[in-house]
Amino acid sequence: MTLYVRFAAHLDAALDALVAAGDLPAGLERRAVTVEPPRDVAHGDLATNAAMVLAKPAGTNPRALAEKIAAELEKLDAVSAVSVAGPGFINLTLTDATWRDELDSILEAEGDYGRSAIGAGATVNVEYVSANPTGPMHMGHCRGAVVGDALATLLEFVGHKVVREYYVNDAGGQVDVLARSAHLRYREALGETIEIPEGLYPGEYLKPVGEKLAAEYGDSYLGKAEEEWLALFRKEAVASMLVMIKADLALLGIHHDLFSSEAELQAAGKPEAAEAWLRERDFVYDGVLEAPKGETPEDWEPVELPLFRSSRFGDDQDRPIKKSNGQWTYFGADLAYHFQKAQSADQLIDIWGADHAGTVKRIVAAVQALTEGKTRFDVKLVQMVRLLRAGEPVKMSKRSGNFVTLADVVSEVGKDVVRFTMLTRKADAQMDFDFAKVVEASKDNPVFYVNYAHARIASLHRKAAEAGISCEIADLSLLDTEELALVKLAAQFPRVVEGAALAREPHRIAFYLYDLSASLHALWNVGNDRPERRFLLPDQPALTCARLFLARGVGQIIRNGLGLMGVEAVQEMH
Repeated sequence: MTLYVRFAAHLDAALDALVAAGDLPAGLERRAVTVEPPRDVAHGDLATNAAMVLAKPAGTNPRALAEKIAAELEKLDAVSAVSVAGPGFINLTLTDATWRDELDSILEAEGDYGRSAIGAGATVNVEYVSANPTGPMHMGHCRGAVVGDALATLLEFVGHKVVREYYVNDAGGQVDVLARSAHLRYREALGETIEIPEGLYPGEYLKPVGEKLAAEYGDSYLGKAEEEWLALFRKEAVASMLVMIKADLALLGIHHDLFSSEAELQAAGKPEAAEAWLRERDFVYDGVLEAPKGETPEDWEPVELPLFRSSRFGDDQDRPIKKSNGQWTYFGADLAYHFQKAQSADQLIDIWGADHAGTVKRIVAAVQALTEGKTRFDVKLVQMVRLLRAGEPVKMSKRSGNFVTLADVVSEVGKDVVRFTMLTRKADAQMDFDFAKVVEASKDNPVFYVNYAHARIASLHRKAAEAGISCEIADLSLLDTEELALVKLAAQFPRVVEGAALAREPHRIAFYLYDLSASLHALWNVGNDRPERRFLLPDQPALTCARLFLARGVGQIIRNGLGLMGVEAVQEMH
């Protein structure tokens, strides 16, 4: 049990004591009561809003209730001072011994420090990447891939069972274009000179696909009508693309549990099943869409279509699930896909590019209808990444074939740099990825700054060993207030983890690690001007051991946080 959880339990016990004494009514809702660090460290170590939350339903004055709660909390051995501020906030200052005990907890728990059970084993399906299977991964896919993977790891760490899923969009027109492009490369592999017309994929990555098809089928499909080879080439080309995509994602350390095919979904009649289910509950009806706003196009005709009642859930209009030609709309197919996912998961998360923002409201409405409001569903939008090289834009265009692949970027700067950088901003905020800046050795580069903190700690332990200082145990009472401030920040890791998981925001881990690293660097740098504050003092082995234990605890937190991000902590900087 971590410190914040422990003091939440202490607060509950204090409230129970007030109920028993008749100073507080029984049965008050306490879910909004918090225990957290105060905004100003000068106010103490912990703060609670208990009196502010409970006073009104208890029919009492917040300040008066705060005084009674404070009197109960003062009885705790771990508390050195309690004060009531403003209209009823309660601030606690903990004993130094309490923080030393928390450092012991960090060192004892090691890789499990910060692990939580708030997920309670609930299954969460996280669908991410899901790029069209028409080519290798490029940097347009990278950010969503990293955000989704880090979020999945984070949710596992807090007690969820997680299914990592990739939805293969292999039923749309783009895969027919892929098949035709592969057929051209097939003809090329058999000796033809080809020209790639506008509208087909010109990328060199399709050459091996054409060669594979030529080796397997010979000239069987040369000069044949498209209907004789299109379905086969579509299947073979998509399969080849998925092999390539999986290999690209593996470069980032990303592996999905499940690849779901849109084509198989439709072949299995899942959209029809979803439509029937929704019709039974009056969520789908046959109707005519309103004419487009503004000047009506000459070719527009009112057509009766099956419509989903998304306006019931806050959308601005109902949405068609089929086209006038009887084919499923993208929304209709997507609706069926989410219906399928919800059968085996308690919660759903989709990681989408920001260009899909306009469809969020309708799919959220659909999932709410399909699950009768029982399944939590979050769509996390991820903004595109602008590639720069020393401040100059790097242009990429998938159709021209001149795009920057994910593999190119990982090869140049490394997996961990790519992953960390993708998590240094909130997912829906714009991001620049500058090849020069992400490898820059400066405080302004979070990747370097956090790694440097861990490398410093590793170096410290190596130097201690070289100096003959061996620390099996340490007297942590030698750590003073300035050093314990670092423990206080390290002890926030569990609540940062839980907060990031609940908000579905893995970037919070990166932000926290930067702050923790900055505090470590600041404490380290004090020793530059004041030699007695250095971590390593060969003539004072007892004090050195205490500081080594402090550094080890901080290093453990950094490793745990980087692990959640899918990044390996470095032992030395080159």
